[in-house]
Amino acid sequence: MNLLGLGVVVFAGLLLFVLALPRVRRAPKLRVIPALTRLYRAVGLSVEDGTRLLLSLGPGQLITKDGAPALAGFALLRQLTTRTSLSDRPPVAVAGDAALALLAQDTMEAGYRTAGAAEFYQPTTGRLTGLTPFSSIAGTMPIVRDENVSAAVLMGHFGVEAALLADAAERGNTLVVGSSDDLPAQAALYASANEVLIGEELFAAGAYLEGSPARVASLTVQDVLRWLIILVLLGGAGLKLLGLI
Repeated sequence: MNLLGLGVVVFAGLLLFVLALPRVRRAPKLRVIPALTRLYRAVGLSVEDGTRLLLSLGPGQLITKDGAPALAGFALLRQLTTRTSLSDRPPVAVAGDAALALLAQDTMEAGYRTAGAAEFYQPTTGRLTGLTPFSSIAGTMPIVRDENVSAAVLMGHFGVEAALLADAAERGNTLVVGSSDDLPAQAALYASANEVLIGEELFAAGAYLEGSPARVASLTVQDVLRWLIILVLLGGAGLKLLGLI
């Protein structure tokens, strides 16, 4: 078994163990992430105001490592769709990859079914805006400008071009919650977006909006693995200083 397979087995085992803990089945106690708190409020306001939410999944390819942030975005997209399914203006999901756009449509349809409002689903709310990073951003800008978008969420493999969309949204007084797994993009969004999800916070969005035991357990396992990695790094550094390795 290679390291990747071993990692998957360890993660799955820890996830099942944490799910079996009684405290996970109760109301979760999660630390406050300001960006997600503000997004949660924006969801309710969009329904009241008759405005639209936009989720951009980025130009990353689904079958590569660049698709991981977008997969996390699908969990958030389903929750946004369920919560705003009866709004006058349903949310819009855009992507720079055809496979991501198709999955976005399927995810939104599932969100409408969960809310018992399948008849209100519109396939045109899942869109392919461009096949390159800059063309994807360029295709998204008119949506922010012309479709009464009150909040835009960027959750995918963006580059520094994401700052262009954040700037365009700010000019239209639109809330921008930005995230990316790319360090230069995180820096650009930190300077241009209203709120930013730093690092692994982008993978926690679904758990914060939904709060299901499985998603909370996933966050707990991520924390456990993070501490294990930190301990291994510190242990290795200590052994190196002592000349044992």
